[in-house]
Amino acid sequence: MAKKKLKWYVVWKGVKTGVFDSWSECQAQIAGYTGAQYKSFESLSEAEKAYNKGASDYIGKGSVKSSTGKAKVSRNNIIWDSIAVDAAASSASKLMEYRGVFTKSKKEIFRSEAYYGGTNNIGEFLAIVHALALSKAKGYNGPIYTDSKTAMSWVKKKKANTKFDAQLADPAIKELIDRAEKWLSTNTFENHLLKWETESWGEIPADFGRK
Repeated sequence: MAKKKLKWYVVWKGVKTGVFDSWSECQAQIAGYTGAQYKSFESLSEAEKAYNKGASDYIGKGSVKSSTGKAKVSRNNIIWDSIAVDAAASSASKLMEYRGVFTKSKKEIFRSEAYYGGTNNIGEFLAIVHALALSKAKGYNGPIYTDSKTAMSWVKKKKANTKFDAQLADPAIKELIDRAEKWLSTNTFENHLLKWETESWGEIPADFGRK
């Protein structure tokens, strides 16, 4: 039986940089790392040469380009064994809600009520924290996808930096934000928060489909 061809992975920007001989090692360095730069090669010598030359000679070369010229991220990079979250806020009804699904099957795991006066960013933030808390309770440490960089930054800071008018909104929203911030300040988690690349992959699986 022919031996399966081995690939080598170069990480120029990540938790650790260097040349790695397996996708799992490479993935550990780039998962959740904003601006990660990496590429696979067919031989160790080619990978070492690429690492020493730098990412600028390799990133984006041979990639599919969007109409803006930006390199698209391959769907092969999606980690399907994961959770995806999303929120929806209507400018007409002023209602906000959020939910979480299994990324591959799109099976809904949780869904909030519809709250008056919430913003999309608030919903995204609450969805991520809900997914983190549920994951910890269930012993799940896989990745969680969101398409909101803002919500990811709020989770990292353990603070929802929102200026919504709490006096005009459903009081439950303020209570949910306070509870989420408290959970983040008193708990740790192993899940990687990953950005869903909408321009390359289409709408996130948790999308409400109301656009």
